[in-house]
Amino acid sequence: MSTRSGFLRRVNPLAKIAGPLPAMVFLAFTRDPWTPGIFVVVAALLIVTGAGLPVRRLLTGLAIGLLVVAGLTVSFTLLAGGAEVAADPSTVALGPIEIRRAAVYAGLSTALRMTALMALTLVGGLTTHAPDLVRALIRTLRVPYRIGYGAIASYRFVDRFSHELQIIRAAHRARGVADRNALRRAGRMAVPLLAGGIRHAERVAVAMDSRAFGAYPTRTERRIVRFRPSDACFVLAWWGFSIAAVLVVAANGLLAPLVFLT
Repeated sequence: MSTRSGFLRRVNPLAKIAGPLPAMVFLAFTRDPWTPGIFVVVAALLIVTGAGLPVRRLLTGLAIGLLVVAGLTVSFTLLAGGAEVAADPSTVALGPIEIRRAAVYAGLSTALRMTALMALTLVGGLTTHAPDLVRALIRTLRVPYRIGYGAIASYRFVDRFSHELQIIRAAHRARGVADRNALRRAGRMAVPLLAGGIRHAERVAVAMDSRAFGAYPTRTERRIVRFRPSDACFVLAWWGFSIAAVLVVAANGLLAPLVFLT
């Protein structure tokens, strides 16, 4: 996790899920490009101003986002079909290819909708440490700590496996047994990785037993993640903005009929 500060890192992880969630549900049924376009811009601004990420990383992410939108638009435009597209007489000339405007509209709408869903997910995903999310679930939603700490232990296995994989690769290179064949290389690494994982799991189990894990219905926390009034304000601000954005789009006649209403 980045050590840079950002106001989103101080928001409760559950608030960063509950805030954009209604907008994400609504976007799943929209067919116009304007509503998801608004949420793409707002999510990008939130990430730029509140994630505390390095400038180079932000610029790289924005460039990748633009490429994703362009690529998805072209793909969905070429794949668009249906009665509305077939009945549209207007065409857009792209060199020797003629594409109907309804297909471009449908492709852009779908691309922006998918990008908006990803961007809203990244608002919390880029600024939330996984153990903090588990602690918030335990404290706020009363998830049993046995399940929560099991999730934290599983999450930390990823870093452990990555470290052991680097050691195994270095040992293979030092012994001159590095193999260019991916399958044989994976086979040679699977056994030591499995053995290391079993040893690590045994050590974790012994450590949890020695600390009387699961013996009591509750457990003290070294780091407490509280749901504060500012987190409730963050959620309400998200909901208010989402409603306002949809109403503005609808008032200007730009909101297409929702999928479940047609």
